[in-house]
Amino acid sequence: MQRFFDVILSGFGIVILFPILIPTILILKLTGEGEIFYIQERIGRDGKIFGLIKFVTMIKNSANIGPGAITVFDDPRVLPFGKYLRKSKINELPQLWNIFNGDMSVVGPRPLIPNVHAFFTPKAKEKLKTVRPGLTGVGSIFFRNEDHYLKGLKEPMEFYRKNISPYKGDLEIWFIENNSLWLYFKLIFVTIWVVVFQRSKIFEIAFKDLPPIPDILRH
Repeated sequence: MQRFFDVILSGFGIVILFPILIPTILILKLTGEGEIFYIQERIGRDGKIFGLIKFVTMIKNSANIGPGAITVFDDPRVLPFGKYLRKSKINELPQLWNIFNGDMSVVGPRPLIPNVHAFFTPKAKEKLKTVRPGLTGVGSIFFRNEDHYLKGLKEPMEFYRKNISPYKGDLEIWFIENNSLWLYFKLIFVTIWVVVFQRSKIFEIAFKDLPPIPDILRH
């Protein structure tokens, strides 16, 4: 049933958001380095690799510069227009095609790049194989400002490995074990809400039975 809604919602989204997608493509073509889409290898259902599509927000070869695969607060690799795309989440919209094509779902665990996937526990890795990764989800919403946790750190990847990935894995396990059509639509609503009202506490109100937040990740 969720796959049915994935196709309907992603197809509708591509059509209705066309007036946003086209100007974004034109601006990217005329600014920065002239690149439009960035395709990155991610791990999907059954552990299969697929190409996740995003609008370009960073300089070329950014994965080989600085903190690598993770993005830190006020990251110098992010292009000027890319900052707006990231803040508004418009950079994620090309993934509607990934959803329509069946690589992803609207809701699910965030698809991981292989080296970050290696940080997760064996239990989390096995659970992640059982579902399609999502455009949004519990982990995505909780860590929507993930770069703030890494602000000013000398070794952000190490902090990610020790502190962020274990809790993110717990959140994704919680989602998979509680997955339902009700949770699917609830997460879509909460995602839209926090994008529009970025300081809202609705996530904490809507999901009170999540795994306890480690003290080091409390704001």
